[in-house]
Amino acid sequence: MIDRKDFVERFGGVFEHSPWIAERAFDSGRITGPLRSGEMHEALCNEFRAASHDERLGVLRAHPDLAGKLAVSGNLTRESKSEQAGAGLDRLTESEHARFTELNERYMADFGFPFIIAVKGLDKDDILRAFESRVANDPTTEFETACTQVERIAGLRIADLLPGDDT
Repeated sequence: MIDRKDFVERFGGVFEHSPWIAERAFDSGRITGPLRSGEMHEALCNEFRAASHDERLGVLRAHPDLAGKLAVSGNLTRESKSEQAGAGLDRLTESEHARFTELNERYMADFGFPFIIAVKGLDKDDILRAFESRVANDPTTEFETACTQVERIAGLRIADLLPGDDT
């Protein structure tokens, strides 16, 4: 069995800049060996879902803008940088970057957190279409959609941390 410190070091970044989720999952006794991606994802998501609205909002706000200032300055987490690059967001044309910037600003003004989408398997056009569609959502719908996307991102990150586990 993995100890708490090692567990939080390994899985604390699964939810962007929110190690408290891994800490709570470990402290609750939900983490038992052997570590399997399905069970790990469920345990961490249960803690995220049980968190207060403000705590979940904090997780959403910890995510970077897609193709935003952090990406341009090179200050994304390793996971976010890899995910955005995999979708081609590091290779936008000037006009595409301008459109993402415009949507990022509108979205943040409307919802108070950045647009979040699990980009794996998507390209920049898929992401742009989703962005343009979701910016029209009402705040409650978009909060829940963003939370679902955060959980999907966590699942993908867990799968990367537990290679060979197909559960």
